[in-house]
Amino acid sequence: MTSVKELSKRKDIFCAGHRACSGCAPAITMRQVTLAADTNLVAGLSTGCMEVVSSIYPYTAWRSSFIHNAFENVAATISGVEAAYRVLKRKGKLSANYKFIAFGGDGGTYDIGLQSLSGAMERGHQMLYLCYDNQGYMNTGIQRSSSTPFGAATSTTPAGVKIPGKQQFQKDLTEIMVAHNLAYVAQASIGYYRDLNKKVEKALAAPGPSFINVLSCCHRGWRIDPADSLKYSKLGVDTCLWPLYEVEDGVYKLSMKPREKLPLEEWLKGQGRFNHLFKPENADMLKKFQEYVDKKWERLLWKCGEGKEKTKEAGK
Repeated sequence: MTSVKELSKRKDIFCAGHRACSGCAPAITMRQVTLAADTNLVAGLSTGCMEVVSSIYPYTAWRSSFIHNAFENVAATISGVEAAYRVLKRKGKLSANYKFIAFGGDGGTYDIGLQSLSGAMERGHQMLYLCYDNQGYMNTGIQRSSSTPFGAATSTTPAGVKIPGKQQFQKDLTEIMVAHNLAYVAQASIGYYRDLNKKVEKALAAPGPSFINVLSCCHRGWRIDPADSLKYSKLGVDTCLWPLYEVEDGVYKLSMKPREKLPLEEWLKGQGRFNHLFKPENADMLKKFQEYVDKKWERLLWKCGEGKEKTKEAGK
């Protein structure tokens, strides 16, 4: 993995001057990912927060080849560019080497762009798809997405008399990508940026399509102080709501196991979108949410060869 000292010497591909909010974790994600790439890069970006803040004509925050796409088609566009690149290389019309990254938020990845993403991954294009997951349609008014956590209050799942926030658990997109038999799949968080750097390097070096899902909190949608963006991006990992792991050729590996698994309440409290969960009448929702996280964590440990059941079986 490239050292911090070496990364600090590289010129930013995603540079200063964009219009992101103070404390915007997706903007930090973009910078860290492109720093780790360190190559001739073609970046595609679906419509969303990061597109709006970084490419308002005639200005741009990108020092690479850059394509703005509609919400639904960034994976298709970058797969087409990658296919054209291979043809040009094969015909000897292009000598430089390039890497390809498609970026999308959870709205443009989990929901609107899922068909495009699935098709690009199934076809086997040499590209990385990176989702900056801020758990909602933050750019268009903080509506719920299929990545929005259980119980969260959004503009389309308000916590009120009828419902106490979103009633469904998050879609597990990372596991959906694992089911595509990709060369490399990983979950990361900007709260642990060195882990993210390493995973980007591995994804771009993988012999085939790769996918990384990055927890990148939005302080506007999560209703936290802008200074706490990294704090909550880390707490998502430390409470095991968003575990860090990678899957290479179908083999699971845990990237980090918290020394002390914190209760989910440590991540929930302080986020305005979950304030209602701490009312006495919603105690059952807190319990249900914690049980869900615990169950998924135990299942992941088992897949990584660290679960209790698997350990017992190995000893037989």
